[in-house]
Amino acid sequence: MRHAIITAGAKGLGRRVTEEFLEAGFSVTLTYRSNYEKVEELLNEYASIKERIHAVQADVTIKADIDHIVNEAVSKYGRVDVLVNNAGPYIFERKKLMDYTEDEWNTMIRGNLDAVFYLLKAVVPIMRKQHYGRIINYGFQDASNAPGWVYRAAFAAAKTGLVSLTKSIAFEEAEYGITSNMVCPGKIEGDLKEAPIEKGKEMVDPKTPVGRSGTGGDIARSILFLSDENADMITGTIMEVTGGVDVIHKNRQFK
Repeated sequence: MRHAIITAGAKGLGRRVTEEFLEAGFSVTLTYRSNYEKVEELLNEYASIKERIHAVQADVTIKADIDHIVNEAVSKYGRVDVLVNNAGPYIFERKKLMDYTEDEWNTMIRGNLDAVFYLLKAVVPIMRKQHYGRIINYGFQDASNAPGWVYRAAFAAAKTGLVSLTKSIAFEEAEYGITSNMVCPGKIEGDLKEAPIEKGKEMVDPKTPVGRSGTGGDIARSILFLSDENADMITGTIMEVTGGVDVIHKNRQFK
């Protein structure tokens, strides 16, 4: 049985990714920081296969917690086939870089870039021994081109750095049967983060070129595809799942 680690896999986009992997026959080690109620919801929903679900409380900005996640996963399931770096802090308040505090900057970098580095340090040696692995990171629309993103400078800096890291790992670890890719979600809001694709098709959205709202299911299906054994020719790829919507320029204003 293939095993996946999915950080922040109990709610939001991570919840839908976890469900997609469970339904595909994987076992999953998911992390949560504080909201165990969401974990309980998941365990109740998948009570018949709850032995394939392992929840670990952790903060991905703390290296000791990251080591704990991986040790727990290997102790319980004996392997790590897929790493989905779903966790990543985000500051919703719109403000320019000069208005960010040092703590906010550090949170963005540590949670969205440093955490991936430490997870890779823990997981890649395991994948090398297996001669198999799938790594999926998250980005944002046009991240591969390192665009300026008004009011999101710290987040954008971390994620564009992660683009380069994603590609570098893809090149360095290819000989071990390990792939590394990035999925870039578009506009997915509210309850739609945990919704299947079918729910999105019921929601008309004239601001999205494809005409419907995006869902967590859109992201989860893309990640599952990149995690397939036969997706080994896809590595170092930055995949946009946006429906054609322009996320980074929607709040751009000039005085």
